[in-house]
Amino acid sequence: MNELQKELKNQLTKFRLQEIEPHMETDDHAEHFRMNIFTKLGELGFTGMTLPEDFGGAGLGYTDLCTALTELAKSSVSYAVTVSVSTMVQATLNQFGNEKQKRLYLPALTSGHEIGAFCLSESSSGSDAAALKMTAKKVEGGYLLNGSKMWITSGGIAKTYIVMARTGSDTSAKSISAFIVRDGMEGFTYGKKEKKMGWKISPTRELVFSNCFIPEENLLSSEGNGFKIAMAALDKGRITIGAIAVGLSERALDESVKYALSREQFNQSIFDFQGLQFMMADMATEIECSRLLVMKSAKDYDNGYPNPKLASMAKLKSTDTAMKVSTDAVQILGGVGYTQEYPVERLMRDAKVLQIVEGTNQIQRVVIARNLKKEHTNQ
Repeated sequence: MNELQKELKNQLTKFRLQEIEPHMETDDHAEHFRMNIFTKLGELGFTGMTLPEDFGGAGLGYTDLCTALTELAKSSVSYAVTVSVSTMVQATLNQFGNEKQKRLYLPALTSGHEIGAFCLSESSSGSDAAALKMTAKKVEGGYLLNGSKMWITSGGIAKTYIVMARTGSDTSAKSISAFIVRDGMEGFTYGKKEKKMGWKISPTRELVFSNCFIPEENLLSSEGNGFKIAMAALDKGRITIGAIAVGLSERALDESVKYALSREQFNQSIFDFQGLQFMMADMATEIECSRLLVMKSAKDYDNGYPNPKLASMAKLKSTDTAMKVSTDAVQILGGVGYTQEYPVERLMRDAKVLQIVEGTNQIQRVVIARNLKKEHTNQ
């Protein structure tokens, strides 16, 4: 880390221990999101890190953002994911929006006063995102949106939604467009809130659109560019999800080592048993591999050479590692690891969905293989 990143990490360590950690168990049980925590993160400059200063951002890079998300995830994957997805929405608006759209929506998002949500998945289109069925019918002055979106992170608490819908009559990806939808628009309501295994503090909800009128000025880019916009957003999202997975893994390893050093069996610390030492050595090695992939992918993006294959590798490796490391942490702590007295059971629950969001890890392997074929055949 450079000096700036060290300062970002230190600032977030202090913040999460003081502001987040004391509430984690009760808020996880109650599924309670504290908007004041997100707002405070905004006041510290962590909710718009990669956006230009012209729009209230900090003008930093993805390596800086990943450093921050890794530290934040040590206390709360839920708040880290909220920052990650909202940042993805900001980046999408900044890359594809016009000047008026940027001026209108970005400042509230970068400041942390509002949250952004990304809306692609539907009940019948998850990994096959191009199969979405939601429609946007052209009418005078705009579009009428009809359909629903599923599994939307920050659904119900976000104010600005990037929504993908089909504007063309065919079923190809070329007929998908992206729209900026605001909370409170007529015809836009919220469906059920999901009861999840993990990420309990971060709400996940269904969005329902019934003849929801969207003015033409809320079309993002142009008709037919929606799928391209979505894929560009997911490439960045895979890097940040990877960073979150690294932070979760680090916390799980830290809890494992601390417990193993303090717990005695057979008249010695259980850390001194070689079987557990090997487990923790493997955990540490896999975490470092994950971190290097994530930061290399972020650095390439910062340098203007985004690498979708590497982003998929980073997401795949780091999230699989998070699942393995958190599971091993529960094993190392034994009986107490399975209770809510220690955070490792929550880490294990939170880790699972990291293998699913921003493209399942099976889809990441498809992306990686597809890029390998392209590199070797120029197809």
